[in-house]
Amino acid sequence: MKHLPQQVSITDVCARDGFQMEKNFIATEDKIKLINLLSKLGFPKLEYTSFVSPKAIAQMKDAEQVTQEIEKTAGVIYAALVPNLKGAQRAINAGADELVQVISVSEAHNLANVRMKLSDSLSNAKEIIRLSGQHNIPVTVGLATAFGCPYAGRVSPEQVLKLADQVLKLGAHSLVIADTTGMANPVQVYEFLCRFRSEFSDTVVSLHFHNTRGMAMANIVAGLEAGITIYETSLGGLGGCPFAPGATGNVATEDVVHMLEEMGIDTGINLEGVLEAARELERIIGRQLPGHVLKAGKVCDLHPLPSNQA
Repeated sequence: MKHLPQQVSITDVCARDGFQMEKNFIATEDKIKLINLLSKLGFPKLEYTSFVSPKAIAQMKDAEQVTQEIEKTAGVIYAALVPNLKGAQRAINAGADELVQVISVSEAHNLANVRMKLSDSLSNAKEIIRLSGQHNIPVTVGLATAFGCPYAGRVSPEQVLKLADQVLKLGAHSLVIADTTGMANPVQVYEFLCRFRSEFSDTVVSLHFHNTRGMAMANIVAGLEAGITIYETSLGGLGGCPFAPGATGNVATEDVVHMLEEMGIDTGINLEGVLEAARELERIIGRQLPGHVLKAGKVCDLHPLPSNQA
């Protein structure tokens, strides 16, 4: 394969995107413990909580406490999702390093997810970016359903490029292009990203894939070939969007780190530590996670021959 990057950055989103799907409330001390574990493993950024209304997602009712009690590691950016200006103010007051707002490219999904038309979400983004700018806090905007919507079907590249241009003109620091519903395929990903990079060559962009239909890893490779070097993943493959029917299954952090390292691409992440954190996560949620490397082990993990073949 040609033109693969030598180094890739991984943002783990488990403590936000993973935990938000859990029906049973996860103890605040367990959230803090997991975030502290991940903080020491080489991730440059963690998306660690969400300042949403507890009525919408009760799992995140402890966002302030989590923010104030985690042990922040130097060099790690702690990013928090905010749905509106009120959430942004809460996150700023609590001490988040970066704010993340999500806008769905598909208006149908945006209405289901945040109960706003796209025009209203853009007005919302303008206010969030204005407020955060007063505190020198960057805002990343996630473009959800960038490759397809469970309500409206395929999403055109033109729709994504238009929304990207709009939020960048508002002052967004960076973008996340998200396959919220696991509808993307590698050819689609590669062709779109080549076009995106030609139009927004100076924009910091990361990719967020779901493994809903088993194509996330292939889509990451397509992203690598298109020159994208920042990816969002979730420890153990936990989570998905609660407002995207059937779209559970973030791509597992340990699987992505393992694949990249096997391909000779440096992530700067302690894979053994990530596997230990994934086992701790299984203890916290009380069930087995879908990640593959956690079950099968690394490629370099050898096993003794069966005794009858010795």
